Amino acid sequence: MTLVPIANVTISERAAKRIGDILRSEGDGAMLRISVEGGGCSGFQYKFDVDRARADDDLVIERDSAVVLVDPSSAPFLAGSEVDFVDDLIGASFRVNNPNATASCGCGTSFSI
Repeated sequence: MTLVPIANVTISERAAKRIGDILRSEGDGAMLRISVEGGGCSGFQYKFDVDRARADDDLVIERDSAVVLVDPSSAPFLAGSEVDFVDDLIGASFRVNNPNATASCGCGTSFSI
């Protein structure tokens, strides 16, 4: 498994707007945490949670009213990725455009490296 060095994770304009909407509905101090864990049909899966605690070693990405946290163990898996929000015929969801992924499942929530 080869991962690119830790690089910026970016948030698209559409994702920032949707994240901002979600965080506003959650109240003051809410942030979106994106993590990578083992599992899913391709080996790893993305997890999205609302969090109120920021660790000292979290990667913090801010765009407009969106605040996104990534823990240090997930950051290498997300290096160079863009988080987007897509609303199409199969539904609305966050999509991670990950240059490290060598394969992903049809639903876009799991990937392999």
